[in-house]
Amino acid sequence: MTNTASLRRKPPASVSPSTATQVLSRESGESLVAQIVRAIEARIDDKLLRTGARMPSIRHYSDLHGVSRFTVVEAYDRLVAKGFLESRRGSGFFVRERAPMVAAVAQSQAGDASPRQLDVVWLVRNMFRQYPPEKMPGSGVLPNDWLNGELIADGLRALSRQNQNLLLSYGNPQGFLPLRQQLQLKLAELEIAATPDQIVTTSGVTQALDLVARHFTQPGDTIFVDDPAWFLMFGSFVTLGTKVVGIPRLADGPDIAKLAELAALHKPKLYVINSVLHNPTSTSLSAAKAFQILKIAEQHDFTIVEDDIYCDMHPGAAVQPATRIAALDQLNRVIYLGGFSKTLAANLRVGFIATSHEMAIRLSDRKMLTTLTTTEICERVVYKILSEGRYRKHVDRLRGKLDGVRDKTMRQLERVGLTVDISAPAGMFVWADAGCDTTVLTEKGLEQGYLFAPGSLFSPNQLPSTRTRINVASMADPGVLRFLESELAKA
Repeated sequence: MTNTASLRRKPPASVSPSTATQVLSRESGESLVAQIVRAIEARIDDKLLRTGARMPSIRHYSDLHGVSRFTVVEAYDRLVAKGFLESRRGSGFFVRERAPMVAAVAQSQAGDASPRQLDVVWLVRNMFRQYPPEKMPGSGVLPNDWLNGELIADGLRALSRQNQNLLLSYGNPQGFLPLRQQLQLKLAELEIAATPDQIVTTSGVTQALDLVARHFTQPGDTIFVDDPAWFLMFGSFVTLGTKVVGIPRLADGPDIAKLAELAALHKPKLYVINSVLHNPTSTSLSAAKAFQILKIAEQHDFTIVEDDIYCDMHPGAAVQPATRIAALDQLNRVIYLGGFSKTLAANLRVGFIATSHEMAIRLSDRKMLTTLTTTEICERVVYKILSEGRYRKHVDRLRGKLDGVRDKTMRQLERVGLTVDISAPAGMFVWADAGCDTTVLTEKGLEQGYLFAPGSLFSPNQLPSTRTRINVASMADPGVLRFLESELAKA
């Protein structure tokens, strides 16, 4: 299979006008110099301006954007001072080679020293930029106007009326007890029996995964993940010195034969899996495969980490089959993770771990040693929303909105040239096949102001892929479909 480096285009000798062009605003409140600096930094970070590329001359840039030459000089000088550009006397300004990012650790440990076009943190870094939600089909969150900010605001207002001393002290290292009691009820609905003492709150599922990985593994150990899977954990696990091995994901769960074969070979410590509404395919685990996974885990003595962050986007087993391994195992060999960042607010970092009583104590101690406690203010807000019954109605509305756009989006994607051969009846993602290298497609999209999620990022091997993850809630801009149709017609 061709590696990523072989698909990379050679860096241009100079920056083309289309790459250098940007929209400057004199009404934004930000100086023209700052706008130029920020935009060029972003283009360098996104590899749209390559190392060694010659920047437009000061005169040309000035004429192109209708700004003074003094403005361009100051912007270029700031970029030189920040290490983005270098000045060569008599030749002009050039993009400077910068230190590789931490995410490159993954490829260097794999023996590939060449820089990647798009690294593990590429998509997350771009998600934090201020793209309009409808221009982010690769986003992993719902648009703000799909969520209910009033729920959060009401919770904060109610909290502000309580005894202010409650807001000034550390919380409980294991988490706000009333919230853990509420989570006990939530888990019981999923047929998972857990007392509040078996639950540890975290700063989202991201911290939960980190705590579990740090507890169970040492440098050199192996962690299994689905392939494809949520890419951010790949880089996180590699920084711990572990080896990340992908298990091929099929429509009803992992390839069981491959899981058994690789388990015998690698003797993993953990297997991290989305059982329900898997990211990026939105498929769910069958009951038969859940039993088989448990059997293999017992045979090879590894722990299953069940990431159920999309739990509340599923309509329930009465409507569509959904099996959670934790419900079969009852938290003996399975550690269950959940959270509310996808359904309430990405900025409300409240997640949780459900596990055995003994393991909960150990993970709580590890959490205390790293962060002392999580933010009880956020936990109290989530508790209020859950305990007053408004959350259930909120997620019902979210599921209805997703159901209202999913089929339409899949038809539109197929009309412009993508293949949707993995069709899930719930969830927010479509795992589409573009028929061409989606890393290149993503780079071109970024030049037009659209953020896609190339399939290569969702595999621990990060090999070239024709797949792309599409968020059905972020396809409101018709320009996204026009761009895809135009580019795929050229492929």
